[in-house]
Amino acid sequence: MFTPEEIMQLLQSLIWLLAGVGIFIVGMNFLSDALEKSAGNGMKHLLSKIVGNRISGIGIGAGVTAIIQSSSATSVMVIGLVNAGVMTLMQATPIIMGANIGTTITGILVALKNDYFNMVMYLLGFIGVMLGFTKNEKMKLAGLLCSGLGLIFVGLNIMSSPDAFGNALIKQLFTNIFSVCNFPLLLILIGVLFTALIQSSSAATGVVITMVGTGVLKLDLALFIILGANIGTCVTALLACVGANSNSKRVALIHLTFNAIGTIVFAVVIWLFRQPIVDLLTAFFPGEDAMSLQMRVSSFHVIFNVTTTLLLLPFVKQLVAFSKAVIPEKKNAETNRALRFVNDHLLATPSVALAQVKKEINYMLSLAEDNTRLSFEALQTGSTEHGKTIAENEEIIDFTNSALTTFLIKLSAHVSASDEVTVGAYFHVLNDLERIGDHADNFFDITQEMQTKKLSYSKQANDEIRMMCDTVLSMFAVAKDAFENQNFARLPELTAYEEQVDGLKKSLTAKHYTRLADGSCHVTHSPYYTSTVVGLERVADHLVNVGYSIQNPTGSQKEHL
Repeated sequence: MFTPEEIMQLLQSLIWLLAGVGIFIVGMNFLSDALEKSAGNGMKHLLSKIVGNRISGIGIGAGVTAIIQSSSATSVMVIGLVNAGVMTLMQATPIIMGANIGTTITGILVALKNDYFNMVMYLLGFIGVMLGFTKNEKMKLAGLLCSGLGLIFVGLNIMSSPDAFGNALIKQLFTNIFSVCNFPLLLILIGVLFTALIQSSSAATGVVITMVGTGVLKLDLALFIILGANIGTCVTALLACVGANSNSKRVALIHLTFNAIGTIVFAVVIWLFRQPIVDLLTAFFPGEDAMSLQMRVSSFHVIFNVTTTLLLLPFVKQLVAFSKAVIPEKKNAETNRALRFVNDHLLATPSVALAQVKKEINYMLSLAEDNTRLSFEALQTGSTEHGKTIAENEEIIDFTNSALTTFLIKLSAHVSASDEVTVGAYFHVLNDLERIGDHADNFFDITQEMQTKKLSYSKQANDEIRMMCDTVLSMFAVAKDAFENQNFARLPELTAYEEQVDGLKKSLTAKHYTRLADGSCHVTHSPYYTSTVVGLERVADHLVNVGYSIQNPTGSQKEHL
């Protein structure tokens, strides 16, 4: 039992302990955010190298996680990419395995701390705060990174100070607690719950390593808590897949299954051979100083993740098959009401999200082109058999415009200053494509109305409209190439096409009025013919805007002529 004075000391120490944990987690978040933002293009490059090779997948997963210092963030990113159709389950599984290896870097960093190391980190933290007052974005990012590193070690040192874990009363309290809570399954559960609560296995591992280093927690007990932390880290991924498609849920299940199997195997081995394993780790890192004690835990964390990966790597297909059996594909009648390449999980990786937005816009452009072509086929042939397809495409175009605009608004808060220009250009491109879709829909309405009234163009009028339509359809390929591939060389060609369309509008309108004057064309045809010609000219204008968006955010070419 503790005296009232001792209870007050315990409360003060617990407050110091909570403060240290809080500062440590804030530092981890600062560091992760800074690294993620600064390494966005690097991650995009790594992900572009995704192939079927499992070893390269593990390397990518480990590399990305080591860069951003968060296996949870990597898992969420992978879920977003699978949900967007960027990678398959077979490609995602080795990346998840690699992420578990990459996250061990934090534990090693924590274990290596000493007085000299602390002094350097404190200095970095101070420099980071100073850099935060600059107006340069890159300097601010560097400041956030330095501040994160500094706060991590401030938090660790508060936790290990005489006011927290270093306090004899705290040691006695935790010794009493773990003398009761020493059953392996209970220790694993503690690791699961603690990690799930703070949603960071790196932070949970850091706390456990610090506890061992200060003598608060015995090594053999710490090993089981570390195992539990590896299961607890899956909670973030499980939460991220809520509302996602079946494949994304399968990624989260594979992550959980992988860590659960590894935990079961290691728990059984440690349970049966607890003392030999402790002796082996002690032999690798002899001595009773804090660093030696901490390196035993961090090295076990590395061994666990590397060994589990090696054991399960040959069974990637089986893990994928298991996930598909547990989570079968659901038929969704509203497949058109979903973006194909973009979801909110990608907001965690802005550079990747921006690349996916471009894919979504390219798909929207192809639908607008299809509808324009199908509408004029209907006008030429008098058949409305493609009416359902046109209506469905128009529905997708409208939905994509609305959903992607909402996504871009969210994304704009996360992108760098240089990418803000691109986001602004995409807003304008979306508007142009939506207007092209509306014009194509209007062309089909004209066809239907003329059929209802049993009206048809003369051969000459039909040929004129076909010539103008063919010119506009040729512009789609040029605009798409310019936009998709940043092909500035195609812009003069796009301008030439637009000038050609402008000339056709003037000449065809003049010819139409001549036919009206000499009676070869009836006045009832005039509104339809004029609306078609004017609509085609506006489609050409919008296509020019799409192409020129790579040079000017508003898409206007006039500023560059």
